[in-house]
Amino acid sequence: MAHAAPTPGMRGSPDILGERGHMVAKWAVPVGLGLVYGYWAAANRRSGGPITGWNLLFGFVTTIAFIALYIGVRALAPHMKREQHALVWTAFAGGAFGFLYSQTGASVLRSTGMALAVSAACFAVFFYRYYTHEDAEGHRIS
Repeated sequence: MAHAAPTPGMRGSPDILGERGHMVAKWAVPVGLGLVYGYWAAANRRSGGPITGWNLLFGFVTTIAFIALYIGVRALAPHMKREQHALVWTAFAGGAFGFLYSQTGASVLRSTGMALAVSAACFAVFFYRYYTHEDAEGHRIS
């Protein structure tokens, strides 16, 4: 099977979205994830009961908080070294999971333990990813 020969300036996958697509995705991904997260948190909180106005308000406030934190982490993390980069995303993922788990009515100790377990797994994955995508001097390879 024939393959295209790599060119000197070509690295990684080709950009299929374009500039406008990246601008839309820059906002659509946090909003989409935030809406799913907010709905999930509200559903956990009501435990299968009826949807109330307070439940809707809780879901939307959770959505806004998630979006703000996601955008903040996404803006801050790339300017850090790989260990700190992995830790910031790990803290975000662990905190988000722990909050969702706490809405099920589980104890604080159990929620914290589960969040720490998820955080440990996330740190291993994030650190491996950032460690393998940098050169020897610590510069990210695009």
